[in-house]
Amino acid sequence: MSTASPDPSLAPSLAIAVDIGGTFTDIALHDARSGRIWRAKTPSVPADPSQAFLTGVRLALADAGYAAPLLERVLHGTTVATNMILEDKGARTALVTTAGFRHVLTIGRQDIPRRANYLAWVKPPRPVPASRVLEVTERIGAGGIVIAPLDEASVHAAADALRGLKVEAVAICLLHSFANPAHEQRTAEILRAALPGVAVTASSDVLPVVREYERSLATVLNASVMPGVSTYVSRLQARLTDEKVTAPLLLMQSNGGVAGGATIRRAPALTALSGPAAGVVGARGVAAACGIADIITVDIGGTSADICLIKDGKITLTQSGHVGDWPLPLPMVDMVTIGAGGGSIATVDAGSLTVGPRSAGAEPGPAAYGRGGTMATVTDAHVVLGHLPSTLLGGRMALDVAAASRAIDLRVADPLGLTREAAARGILAIIDNNMMGALRLVSVERGHDPRDFTLVPFGGAGPLHGCSLAELLGITRVLIPSAPGVLCADGLLEADLKADFSRTLPKAGAVDLERAQAIYGELSRQADDWLAGEKVAPADRQQVKIALLRYHGQGSELSIGWVDDAAGVEAAFAEAHRTLYGFTLDSAIELVTLRVEATGRMPAPPRPLLAAVSGAKSTATLPVHFAIGTRDVPLYERSSLGAGDKISGPAIVTQLDATTLVLPGWTGEVHPSGAILLTR
Repeated sequence: MSTASPDPSLAPSLAIAVDIGGTFTDIALHDARSGRIWRAKTPSVPADPSQAFLTGVRLALADAGYAAPLLERVLHGTTVATNMILEDKGARTALVTTAGFRHVLTIGRQDIPRRANYLAWVKPPRPVPASRVLEVTERIGAGGIVIAPLDEASVHAAADALRGLKVEAVAICLLHSFANPAHEQRTAEILRAALPGVAVTASSDVLPVVREYERSLATVLNASVMPGVSTYVSRLQARLTDEKVTAPLLLMQSNGGVAGGATIRRAPALTALSGPAAGVVGARGVAAACGIADIITVDIGGTSADICLIKDGKITLTQSGHVGDWPLPLPMVDMVTIGAGGGSIATVDAGSLTVGPRSAGAEPGPAAYGRGGTMATVTDAHVVLGHLPSTLLGGRMALDVAAASRAIDLRVADPLGLTREAAARGILAIIDNNMMGALRLVSVERGHDPRDFTLVPFGGAGPLHGCSLAELLGITRVLIPSAPGVLCADGLLEADLKADFSRTLPKAGAVDLERAQAIYGELSRQADDWLAGEKVAPADRQQVKIALLRYHGQGSELSIGWVDDAAGVEAAFAEAHRTLYGFTLDSAIELVTLRVEATGRMPAPPRPLLAAVSGAKSTATLPVHFAIGTRDVPLYERSSLGAGDKISGPAIVTQLDATTLVLPGWTGEVHPSGAILLTR
């Protein structure tokens, strides 16, 4: 008796995305054939993030009723490298550099952080002290010409010294290796052979561009996190293998794309802004589904707010980003981060109220969480004003209103002689104005009128502040994603494979098409090799050429899209300079660095349309305190809303991962994609 073969068209096509945060791990499982999506949340395990990863994968698969071997793609956003850098918990690292340049890291730059008191600011300790910086004898000129050959005996002597220092990782950054990496690569070969088990990384493999301090620092940070990230990725892949998952593991990078485990093991610093970058990609996808290309995203979590502007649907990259105290000039999504979130602590000092950047974190957290917190936070202010329902996380987490009220009274209201509600409104006004400054930084200060953009707030606290932030900036449209609290996980499903290949010219100067085309040819071949290694089909490969230029005498560059026309390149640079700074200079334009952005297009997840229902119906009313008085506000359950449903503010929309506050004067309509479009 014959058995009919199963219909392959009925088999699911599953991709799972896991974003690990400081408090929770978010999971999104997507079936490309049916368009269905399942989401889950589970507590993070800082001691071993791979545990929460696997727990989340199992939860989502169990909810969907599928087995792990059916997974075709596994995508991951991780803060492992970020936390190691911020907490200075990387491997014991040494730096090998050219003789005479031992103190490049110590000297650093003359810059003082923007918000620091220049009279009191103290330069932070370097990630590698001078005692672990070793010199080798060699010299390459700025044009790539060998001035003094590499003395291999000095390299072997450095290896002996490194052995005595008991280092776990070595960064190599030789002078002008971006123009000629031969000495650096040979040094790496010798050290790898002499120091088995020690992670060795060279700047020419991480960031072959000009500026010794930034290049040295990026290489050092990359080396310091390499052992930890490599161990984590290997453990994760082993756990997936044990679950019989054969799908490739792709990790989110700071540039808004994903890459395979081999790439991340070689350059783990590429993941430094992994989570926030995924959120920006997800927000762009949500807006595109609604036909909106110009947006400002604001991702508000428990501790920080990450803000990014997207024009014409294009995510801008920068090589002037920071992680903590350190500049990290690797290509990353251009965003601004400030210490503002649901856990930001409100304090009164000498009669002045400040909010943040200090945060209550996950433990003990806001007083309302009932975990022993006693400080007044932004979340407590929302609770006191009635902006949140009595329980969160689908009823699993009850809020302690009494504890929140005590914290606001004791820490803010009583010291300032205010009512509890006035104190809470003051807390929210200050945190909103703090975020408004960052929103202006990415818009007004870069030549954009925020009123021309749609605000997309997400993260656990984002939708609570969306309308108030929009009002401060004169924005009249706010887009709330269908799952704002787990948008970073959703963004992973939107991400393409991506890598950047850069080369600084041996000498900055006028645009030389012949020289530039030769370098672009080399970078393009590197990009093709990488795409082939990631098994990207030729039809899905894309390369974009970027040029970094400056006026003669300037200390920084602007990036523009490359065209094979010198006059066109210079005109594009002048226009970019005028847009950003409001003027142009009568100075020579110099071409400094060339970059190729390689993309391997991944299948975009389909977006099933939301069905229309019988109309929005509130499930309850909540007393909410406004400046004009207390009003009973309707409460809507997000899952009950259908396409075309309308909501009039004031209103509160609750769901598993976030709560949306619709202020008076705003109206909302549910888009067929599932997003809510609020207008004023």
